[in-house]
Amino acid sequence: MRVGVLDIGSNTGHLLVVDAHGGAAPLPAYSYKQPLRLAEHLDDSGAVTQAGIDALAGFTAEALVVAEDKGCEDLLAFATSAVRDATNSDAVLEHVLERTGVDIGVLSGEDEARLTFLAVRRWFGWSAGRLVVFDIGGGSLEIAGGQDEAPDVAWSLPLGAARLARTRLSGGRPSEDMIRRLRRDIRAEIARDAGHLLRAGAPDRAAASSKTFRSLARICGAAPSTAGPLVPRSLPCDELSRWIPKLAAMSPEELASLPGVSPSRSHQILPGALVAEACMDIFDLPALEICPWALREGVILERLDQLSVLVPA
Repeated sequence: MRVGVLDIGSNTGHLLVVDAHGGAAPLPAYSYKQPLRLAEHLDDSGAVTQAGIDALAGFTAEALVVAEDKGCEDLLAFATSAVRDATNSDAVLEHVLERTGVDIGVLSGEDEARLTFLAVRRWFGWSAGRLVVFDIGGGSLEIAGGQDEAPDVAWSLPLGAARLARTRLSGGRPSEDMIRRLRRDIRAEIARDAGHLLRAGAPDRAAASSKTFRSLARICGAAPSTAGPLVPRSLPCDELSRWIPKLAAMSPEELASLPGVSPSRSHQILPGALVAEACMDIFDLPALEICPWALREGVILERLDQLSVLVPA
């Protein structure tokens, strides 16, 4: 069957059209996305602004037409932290539903971590053993770990790259003191619940997904996306630590010229790097393997699992 997955993230609205069949890897057929930047369309009270609401509704209407044109039988629509944390979340979703007829569900932070873990587990397989997964989004950081397809532990923290760029590093090139305080606060936030993961011992495999991790890995020397998804990629902690002072000293134009960095996300690279480095330091991980599958694939895989239960033997 052909399925459309409409992912309303903190940075981007993304419709991924896939050909999905039980027992087979979801095969991407078409991709349509726009940089909504909802994490930056928030007013002082934490509500999505009217401009943000209009952008979301407009993109959803366009994505619905694309999904129909591409022959999708099912549309799975979900939103993550930018909508989840907005003080007017219900009003935003009601407006989109009234305007487009698309009912967007809101994933909890734990579900976001759980579904991402499912995707990464399926990608690496059972040979990965005890698996730990990190995902840096625009609004949140997800952490999950376990032996099975469902993680033993899964949680979400408000440490997304766009959120930190907007709330902690806005207003020009950051000072050394600003970076030091942000680094301290990130590590304190992650360390608060680190025991959830650490008490089970060292993982057999540590992986990361999301655009932020892929960009950081590319900066640190990983193969470009044009090499294909099957090429192994990793993000070494030592190499990332050497890059962080360089990133802090760069102008937005210099950041945007780095491999794997888009101009619309260049201001998020430094806070994303600080979060990634903290994850590896706190959990004593020398490197993270980059997984091309993430939340969208997890949503598709869970949907296929549900359908397979409904089909009689």
